[in-house]
Amino acid sequence: MGIDKRRARKNAFRIPEATLFSVAIVGGSIGSIIGMFLFRHKTKHWYFLVGMPLILLIQIGLVALLFWLPISFSFI
Repeated sequence: MGIDKRRARKNAFRIPEATLFSVAIVGGSIGSIIGMFLFRHKTKHWYFLVGMPLILLIQIGLVALLFWLPISFSFI
């Protein structure tokens, strides 16, 4: 978010929004949310204000589901 904000101020080549969402989906949702508000970037877009926390909630739900499922994972 910080890099894209800097590029926006300089009118340089921007990071696509799909890439920002992809980073959040693969595990960077907490950092994306923090970066949004720290750099005040993309906070006026409703799909970022709703989408990033939604991705975080889905990730928390998946981790909880994997934790409480009666399936054991063995990597041996």
